[in-house]
Amino acid sequence: MSTNKNAQIRYLILDNCFRNTGRRYFIEDLISECNKKLQEIDPEFKGISRRQIFDDINFMESSEGWSIDLLREKGGKKVFYHYADPAFSINNMPLNEIEITRLQSTLQLISQFKGMPQFEWMAELLPKLKQNASADSEVIMEFESNVYLNGLDKIGIIYNTITYKKVLKINYLPHTCEASFDVIIHPYYLKQYNNRWFLLGYNPLPDRYNWNLALDRIQDIKELDAEFIPNTEINWQDYFEDIIGVTTPFGQTTEKIILHFYGKTAYYMLSKPIHGSQKAKWIDKEILEIQLELMVNYEFEQFILSYADSIKVIQPQSLADKIKSRLSNGYNLYI
Repeated sequence: MSTNKNAQIRYLILDNCFRNTGRRYFIEDLISECNKKLQEIDPEFKGISRRQIFDDINFMESSEGWSIDLLREKGGKKVFYHYADPAFSINNMPLNEIEITRLQSTLQLISQFKGMPQFEWMAELLPKLKQNASADSEVIMEFESNVYLNGLDKIGIIYNTITYKKVLKINYLPHTCEASFDVIIHPYYLKQYNNRWFLLGYNPLPDRYNWNLALDRIQDIKELDAEFIPNTEINWQDYFEDIIGVTTPFGQTTEKIILHFYGKTAYYMLSKPIHGSQKAKWIDKEILEIQLELMVNYEFEQFILSYADSIKVIQPQSLADKIKSRLSNGYNLYI
């Protein structure tokens, strides 16, 4: 995220700091607040300089900015910053067309992460932007999402419990069961796959650090007054490299998989690789052979079945037999 692209977000962060009467913000605090928020939005963000913050303040004080009335007061040997009028905010100032366009684009992206607590502070801008938006404005970019999916309201709650290391008791109803049950989990990681969200963490009962729960199957969440067990087993950046989806079968290792794709689907697989281990070669002009090195799990089986009429499992035989059985069961439904 470049300096120019995140300037509007920095101004909003500084505005929040300047009108906060419950805390003194020295220059180091302003830098820290900007870095924290911007790194939440973009993990690759490297941080901003002291000079950049001073430049931002000068701009906000100028007529080209918002002509803010900013006081500088001594706090020991250092200076802290706050608005002369605590009720003032740049959010109450008219927006020009450039600001409206920039902020609308930014919020269209960020609004896809509804429920995430680090973005809630920007929600107050939405009514103002909509009021200033032109009648012919249109959305030109959209993430894949399912706003009707159960469990989306729990993302913010779980995110906070991971951040503050809280033990949870979750009432859970798997799709294979008629009755729900309680699970004690030490939450570590949130993962989205195929439009669904999953929580991964430590379940003391089977002593597993990679227990996963689908958020849409969670019935209730309660925090427990219990000692949190930190993750000492799993590097989440590497964890998903050997699987499709989120499920790691217990005790299973990666294996060599050979698939044959036919017709148009073959060309599609070249343009959108299945997995990082993919190696492809043409058997003839109609058959593409793809080799993979990964663990076979439920999600991978579902992927194969989604191309049922244009894919054949060559290896391993156990996977071929399983897919053949599931296809046969599906065919029998139509007899």
